[in-house]
Amino acid sequence: MLKKILSISGRPGLYKLVSYGKNMLLVEGLTDGHRFPVHSRERVMSLGDISIFTTNEDVPLSQVFENAAKKFENKAVDAKEYATPEKLHEFMGAVLENWDADRVHNSDIKKIIAWYNILVGAGITDFTSKEEEAEPAEDSTEETKE
Repeated sequence: MLKKILSISGRPGLYKLVSYGKNMLLVEGLTDGHRFPVHSRERVMSLGDISIFTTNEDVPLSQVFENAAKKFENKAVDAKEYATPEKLHEFMGAVLENWDADRVHNSDIKKIIAWYNILVGAGITDFTSKEEEAEPAEDSTEETKE
C-alpha cells in the first residue's frame, strides 16, 4: 500500500500515485484530493522505500506505522504532545524498540508523526505490504499443483 504513497521534496503532505507517463507522474493529494503532474526533475520518494535506522537492521517505515497504529488504536497522534526532543525520543521508543538515536534525527521523528497522521486522516490504516501477503499464498498454490 505504501508503495503508491509519495513524498515530494519541496511540497508539504503526502500524495497518492494516480498514473504515470513518459516524463511525469500524476499524483493526488491525500488531504485535499487535488491532482497535478510531477515532473521528472522533482525529487519523489515512495514511503514503501523508506526505512528507519536501528541498532541491528533497518526497519521498513511500514513496520513503524503498524506499531504506531497498534499503540494509538488507528487514531491520529497529538503532535503537540511530542514537541520536545525528550518526548520525540519517547514516541520513537514506543513504536520502535531498538531505533538508532544517533542516526534518526528529531526532524525525522516529526515527519513520521506527521505522515502517520496524514495517512490515518485519509483512512489508510493497513500498512502491511500486499507483496508480503501474496508470497505465502503463491507458495501454497505451487504445492497444490505438484
